[in-house]
Amino acid sequence: MVSKTLECEPPRWKIIEHVREKFSCRDWEEEAPAPSHPIPRGFAGPNLLAMVLVNKFLLHQPLNRQSKTYAREGVEIDISTLADRIGACVVALDPIIEAIRIHIMSAERIHADDTTVPVLAKLKTVTGRIWTYVRDDRPFGGTDPPAALFYYSRNRAGEHPQSHLAGYVGLMQADAFDGYNQLYKAQRKPAPILEAACWSVSLR
Repeated sequence: MVSKTLECEPPRWKIIEHVREKFSCRDWEEEAPAPSHPIPRGFAGPNLLAMVLVNKFLLHQPLNRQSKTYAREGVEIDISTLADRIGACVVALDPIIEAIRIHIMSAERIHADDTTVPVLAKLKTVTGRIWTYVRDDRPFGGTDPPAALFYYSRNRAGEHPQSHLAGYVGLMQADAFDGYNQLYKAQRKPAPILEAACWSVSLR
């Protein structure tokens, strides 16, 4: 007979020390190369950085809450330090982000939409916007991998999608947001985007 219990082990924090040998003789000296880090000369390891990024962007945990959580586990990481690490990770991941952008903007058709997102501000929460551009040709028999590109803005002004899609030419499925209208005009350079409007169906 088998009895099962679901259990959870708390995360383990550890310091990994890399001991580098140094060789020298009368005319020559050499030291083993330092290990590679996601952030040059950074103290945080890749697993820790990945956890901070996932907690912030996927689980929507602000850095101040993360800092308090880590402190309860015996590890003091200041909010400003976490913010610096987030910025450094964005720089490190920029080649991947750019490759995704190029992949999506080279598609014959894309889907565009935006949604609200709460943003912590001083003494209050404000409403920001996440703009999403999706490439997915699988319903049309395409074999290229699907992908999504996200941009953030503090408001829903038409200048944002116009900037995001400045070089795109093709078909775009989107709602009737008037901020997209400049993209469809005949005089747009390099060429107008072909509009594929969404249909709204009411079932009664």
